[in-house]
Amino acid sequence: MNVNVKRIGLNAHLLNLSGNYRSAGINWYIYHLLRNLPTGDNFAYTVFHNEPRASAHFNSMTLAPSRLPTAKPVARIFWEQFIQPFAIRNARLDLLHALAFAGPRVIGIPWVVTVYDLSFIHFPESFNVANRLYLTWAVRDAMRRADRVIAISESTRRDLIKIFGGDPRKVQVVYCGADAAFAPGRNKNELAEFRARRNVPEKMILHVGTIEPRKNIVGLVRAFARAKRAAHLPHRLVLIGARGWKHAEVDAVIEQESLRDDVIFTGYVPQDELPNWYRAADLFVYPSRYEGFGLPPLEAMASGTPVVTSNAASLPEVVGDAAIQVAPDDQVALADAIIRALTDRAMREQMRARGIAQAARFSWECAGRATADIYHAVLGREARNATT
Repeated sequence: MNVNVKRIGLNAHLLNLSGNYRSAGINWYIYHLLRNLPTGDNFAYTVFHNEPRASAHFNSMTLAPSRLPTAKPVARIFWEQFIQPFAIRNARLDLLHALAFAGPRVIGIPWVVTVYDLSFIHFPESFNVANRLYLTWAVRDAMRRADRVIAISESTRRDLIKIFGGDPRKVQVVYCGADAAFAPGRNKNELAEFRARRNVPEKMILHVGTIEPRKNIVGLVRAFARAKRAAHLPHRLVLIGARGWKHAEVDAVIEQESLRDDVIFTGYVPQDELPNWYRAADLFVYPSRYEGFGLPPLEAMASGTPVVTSNAASLPEVVGDAAIQVAPDDQVALADAIIRALTDRAMREQMRARGIAQAARFSWECAGRATADIYHAVLGREARNATT
């Protein structure tokens, strides 16, 4: 190997290409980052993983699968803390990128870590105690020892510095992107066929995300009921996503509001189907109380669908002036926003155009380039330190 080539290791044990509900969130960040890290930068990449389908997607990288069942948290933590140091040494790495919160306590090379959000701090009840304690320890440790911490939004960066302290200069924002598949539909026949095959309502308000309290689905259902009564909307509410904790609260509110026939649960939807769901929707509504970034609103805007979202955490960074923003717990304002977005044709066209333009500001190619720039900065600093 060329002596000028730097070996970069990437801990990608949360990569999951199985096509089920686990293939979401952090998995897609890891997938798209690995696909978009630039080649020709004098970097050689080694990917540590436990994904049997990885070789079909990352043939320009050295793949280092684990024998441990790291899909299980205990096994993954054991690998991160006790096996990874030996893997780093055996691969003769120059830098490690820990792609999900935690780096090894014992490490003899520079390292970078990505932190997606601090939901384990803000919503501790949604995590088991062991997981929450490990994440809290890992992020606090990373803020002290990592050479760079990558946050996926300015909101997360501010949270990290406020809660864990440390040097603000080493916490950098690298935004996510939208997959190129999320784009306005051009083939009406294809969309009509999709509607018929998946029994998609003719008039639809869409939400994508796990059914759990942080996503504020109860508030969404109540606002939907209010809007439907006030404006006699013919729309149905479609909730895409796996059922998480306390999902029974959503079922109870649906019964209270007499919406059994107007709210549809699809469960998990494969990634390759999502673009057509966005295109088929009249409106995307996302009143989440907290997001580290918020990919669904970005995907909806890229697909040409008007968006109503909350003004909480990172979401204003994602949607800019392209969406209607309301306080997450103001159900009256949310209902009013839904009515306006569905009944004001001029506003809808303006939201659609602004949304497409806003989404174009975020790309995985930019994320890959910005991440590689961080590798260069860290390794350049190490080289300078070695000569002084």
